[in-house]
This record gives sequence, C-alpha cells and structure tokens, in this order.
Amino acid sequence: MSSVLVLVANPSDTALDSKLAQAIQHETGGYINWLHQRVACEIHEPKSADPVLIARQVIGGKPVDVGLVPLANRRKKLLVADMDSTMIEQECIDELADAVGIKDQVAEITRRAMNGELDFEQALRTRVGLIKGLERHVIEEIRRERITLAPGGRALVHTMKAFGAYTSLVSGGFTYFADYFARRIGFDEAIANLFEFDGEERLTGTVALPIVDKTTKLTRLQALAAEKSIPMEQTMAVGDGANDLDMIRAAGLGVAVHAKPHVAAEADIRIDFADLTALLYLQGFEEEDIVR
Repeated sequence: MSSVLVLVANPSDTALDSKLAQAIQHETGGYINWLHQRVACEIHEPKSADPVLIARQVIGGKPVDVGLVPLANRRKKLLVADMDSTMIEQECIDELADAVGIKDQVAEITRRAMNGELDFEQALRTRVGLIKGLERHVIEEIRRERITLAPGGRALVHTMKAFGAYTSLVSGGFTYFADYFARRIGFDEAIANLFEFDGEERLTGTVALPIVDKTTKLTRLQALAAEKSIPMEQTMAVGDGANDLDMIRAAGLGVAVHAKPHVAAEADIRIDFADLTALLYLQGFEEEDIVR
C-alpha cells in the first residue's frame, strides 16, 4: 500500500526547514511536497523500509513530529476526539480540585489513570468524591477563567466539517465542560459524564450512570461510522489517555496527541510537538485549505 511520510513542526516553533526536509528525503527516498512552509511537508513514495525511524534519527532532538499515513482514504469523514489535555489544555477535574486545595492529590490520580495504571471508573469516582461540596458557581468560574482551548483545535474541526466530516467530542470528563467547549470549538456533538448536584447547588460527590469510559468512546466511534455509512478507514480518533486507546486503535487514523507515555507508545502516530493542525497535515490538507 502506498504511503506518505509527513513531517510537522509547531507553528509557534518552526523547526522544520528545507535543509532538514531534504536531509530526511535523502535518507528515505521519495519526493517532497510542502503543505505549509517551515511547518509541514510530506515525502511521497519513501523507499526505505522504516522511514519513520530514519526520519527520527535525522531529526534528532529537534521538535518535529513524524507520521507515516496511507494515501488511500487519507481525508477522513469522521473525527472522534477526547477533550481534557487534547482539545483543551487542562484536566478539568484537576482545576476543580485546586479550588478546594487538593490539586496535587487529584492530579496524581488523574495522571496514573490516564497512563493506564488505575481503573478509570474507580479513579473517576474517587476524584469526584474528593471535590464533594464544590458549588456550581465556582465550577462556572473555573470553566470561564482557567480552561483554555488547545491551539489548532478550532481549525481542525472547522476544516474537517468544511470538507464534509462529522465531528464528535467524547469525554471521560463532564458535560458541564464538554457541552460548553464543544460549542466554542465547533463540534457537531458532545458526550460526557454528568455531575450530580444537591438542592443547594453543590456537588454530591457522585457521578450519574452510565459512566463514559473507554468502551463508550469506542462504541460511539463505531456507531457513528455505521450510522453515517463511513468506512472505518475514513475515521480518525485522537486523545492522550489510556481511556482513548481502544478508539485510537480502531480508527482508520488513530493519533496520540501530547499523550501519556503508555498511550504514545501504543498509537500508530504520535504528535509530541505540533498543535492540532498536525491532524490536518496528516490528511494532506495544505495551508490554504485550512479554515482559520
């Protein structure tokens, strides 16, 4: 199957120049096509047996990502994305914990759960229990003041939608954040867990059933593909945590973005340095195609 080698740098740190691209092309064979000068290029028809390994050796310590993608079905018609530390830059529950002075404790549970060291559902229940009593207005303030969108996310979603794709935000976090940020980013839908509040608008410390977990994410990817008659080869899944791995493995293009070590090691493609527009360059979009 014919493939293309994609090289991507972060637009805010353009470490990819023609000299580096040519050095990689010299070792891998093929020919270079620039998608965005100093940010992204692709090498068509690389001849080497392992062009990704060779490219990484040439790149050395420079902040440039590499991915090998099939040319067939390169443009995807379905995107299923994680939210926390993927489409937004924070873990929402860690920021809520900060409001009650236990961020370090909760963040450590989050880290271990996202790296696959703890059972996701149990870790979720534990963390929500620790922030019991937090008032709704404080949660709203945190959502408004502490959460930032991951760079390139709006461009990713709006460009894919402009070219006919359906986009779904499926989060193991909470609808209180997922619904809000899905609208801001431009997703067609959002699915997440539900906080439970008491009569005084304080968190009860419990999570409504059913829990949105790794199975939910995989199932939603498969259901949307079936519902919209999209072959799995034309789907993309992106995330950073262990609860994203099943959908990342199942999608036509599964990408670990700024992911936990366990997840980055398992995914076909990892993005460590670039922003979310890298997912467009992997699909062969050029700069002038991108909706910004």
